[in-house]
Amino acid sequence: MTSPVTPGYELPLLLFGGFRTLIDRLHEELARQGHADARPAHGFALQAVGPAGATASELGRRLGVSKQAAGKTVDRLVRLGYVERVASEADARAKVVRLTPLGLDLLNRSAAIFDELRAEWVRTLGPERVTAVEAALRVVVPPGLRVDALAWFAAE
Repeated sequence: MTSPVTPGYELPLLLFGGFRTLIDRLHEELARQGHADARPAHGFALQAVGPAGATASELGRRLGVSKQAAGKTVDRLVRLGYVERVASEADARAKVVRLTPLGLDLLNRSAAIFDELRAEWVRTLGPERVTAVEAALRVVVPPGLRVDALAWFAAE
């Protein structure tokens, strides 16, 4: 039995719909757990800061935005308490953006929630189907974490 031919445009829409569903559910749960101010853009930025921290220039490159845009994002994250600016150990004139305990808490809670959401998909679709989707995506998606989605979606 052959499967019906679906138009090519449905694949990216379905992938995006799945992504959006996961992210929306993540933020609903984060709000319940005390992170009501967290937004999807914050998650990308916190991932770009990473465990070692980053300068505004590095953060801009990682996010695919200007140093000024990265600085504005950092300002918001500082106000929310997710990151802090500290003097660089390598260059006293430079500032490094570093995750705070609250920022680490947000990332740790996000990871646990994503595990729960994946488990829901496994209960709905079965472990074989979820594993097959993940394996198939690993074949067609280039390796490496890309956090520059915000710049990619930005209208020029």
